[in-house]
Amino acid sequence: MKSVSIIIPNFNGKSLLEKNLPSVLNAKKNSANRIFEIIIVDDASNDDSLEFLKGTAGIKIIKHKVNRGFSASVNTGARSAKGNLLCLLNTDVSVEENFLEKAISHFRNNNVFAVSLHEKGYGWARGIFQDGFIIHAPGSEDERTHQTFWVNGGSGIFRRDYWIKLGGMDDELFRPFYWEDVDLSYRAHKRGWILLWEPDSRVVHKHESTTGKLSETFRNKIQERNQLIFIWNNLTSPLLFKKHLEGLIKRLMKHPGYGIIVLMTFLKIRTILHARKREIKESKISDEAIFSKFNTLEE
Repeated sequence: MKSVSIIIPNFNGKSLLEKNLPSVLNAKKNSANRIFEIIIVDDASNDDSLEFLKGTAGIKIIKHKVNRGFSASVNTGARSAKGNLLCLLNTDVSVEENFLEKAISHFRNNNVFAVSLHEKGYGWARGIFQDGFIIHAPGSEDERTHQTFWVNGGSGIFRRDYWIKLGGMDDELFRPFYWEDVDLSYRAHKRGWILLWEPDSRVVHKHESTTGKLSETFRNKIQERNQLIFIWNNLTSPLLFKKHLEGLIKRLMKHPGYGIIVLMTFLKIRTILHARKREIKESKISDEAIFSKFNTLEE
């Protein structure tokens, strides 16, 4: 069985840590979870997070001197982790006492890259190529293990050696947040690895308890920009990319304000093209093959 390193990125999350960290510490006592260590990466918080954490036994604290964003914090934790598996938890996630028992069993299959935990109210994820854009949508919340389009970076488990091969989350393209976990998951699909959702690994995730402090306009722009970055980075099929360009032109004609999103994306074009070149070289599975599994609005 694999040992697990819990990684919790934190920025000004003292109140959330006070509420949710005890459940993680309690889960560590359950040997069946195979938790080897709990790492908290503080991203230059200016609240009392560090003071609170200093008084908490059983955790390892890593501090960023400057704020570097979600992906960079997770990558810092992954580099220092000693476990075979990385369990990423946001500060706004609380866990059940046995939340890892079933999930880690899937890693007996060496082709499994990651397993998404069961957030209350959410199921597995579908991937859809629609009108030239890649979107994701929720699957059913049931009692069956499913393949999933992406594994949540706020409540998921990842095989560390495959994570390192992929280079972790892209903390340059997707800074400060959004779509970085979808990007990582899709790149894993392109290499032929398996991603699962496990219904018996239950957690509660109060989404956007941290990003909700930012303006809705700013968050929406970042989401749309990063969606476009994701497509330009990963959609390497000539046919599907042509359909994307057609869809992009139609969207610009219908919504001229979307030009701001395109401009924001173009500011990162050199980095995107470099990453895209790597994907073309290293991918083993086509975009079409991936969407043949996930590209449907039906269950």
